Amino acid sequence: MTTPSRDPVPVLLYHAVMDDPPAWIAEFTVSPRQFRAQLDAVVAGGRTAVPISTLAAALTGGAPLPPRPVVLTFDDGFADLPGPTAAALADRALPATAYLTTGALAPGPGSLLPPAPMMTLAQVPSLERHGIEIGAHTVTHPQLDTLRPAQLDRELRESKTVLEDALGHEVPHLAYPHGYNSRTVRTAARRTGYTSAVAVRHALSSAADDPLRIARLILRRTHTAADVTTWLTGRGARTAPFPDSPTTTAWRLYRRAHATLRGPRFAG
Repeated sequence: MTTPSRDPVPVLLYHAVMDDPPAWIAEFTVSPRQFRAQLDAVVAGGRTAVPISTLAAALTGGAPLPPRPVVLTFDDGFADLPGPTAAALADRALPATAYLTTGALAPGPGSLLPPAPMMTLAQVPSLERHGIEIGAHTVTHPQLDTLRPAQLDRELRESKTVLEDALGHEVPHLAYPHGYNSRTVRTAARRTGYTSAVAVRHALSSAADDPLRIARLILRRTHTAADVTTWLTGRGARTAPFPDSPTTTAWRLYRRAHATLRGPRFAG
């Protein structure tokens, strides 16, 4: 039996790409100039960009990964995504995967995300025309590992259904808001029909990673093209899979207790 390779696979996590973001997302926002430089670093690094479906297939016994893959992902669905961000990717022939918070794509209090310029549900099909694969990112963006079973089921099922109705095909990929997940959440995701799910973990993924807890590297405003280049060489972060630390487990228990007293909280 062949053991899956632990060679590092960078899975990059972006949020908004804009010059003047709202304060709550500013730490996880890169400017358009930074973004273009980082994409140029991806191209110059010689890695093959693939959508998450390609990595997920390799993790579940399907077709092997191409040599030196990289995955570009985008969370939430900010207004820049179907416009200049998608255009910058298309100009460089870089496929990507976008995970959309469906409650934030329509007017009204449908999400726990604070106010920000967001794309609309009507724009979702245009992302696919730019080579961007679509995944779900729940309805309201809560801390999934603190929810009661009925709440968890709604977040996973409704977001999937809304996107499938908009696109006319299955949406089998999920991103946990802020990466928060647990064995219970992963089991529910599988039961709902997701074949892959991405977390955060601030780590490189690999062909040995868990398909329902794929590690990603989150881009902050302080990251440069040089940081991306380091990750592309397989350095600068640990490589998944690895077990949760005691600190992570304790933090989950604390958040669950808080949610029991005060209800679902924004994951961010």
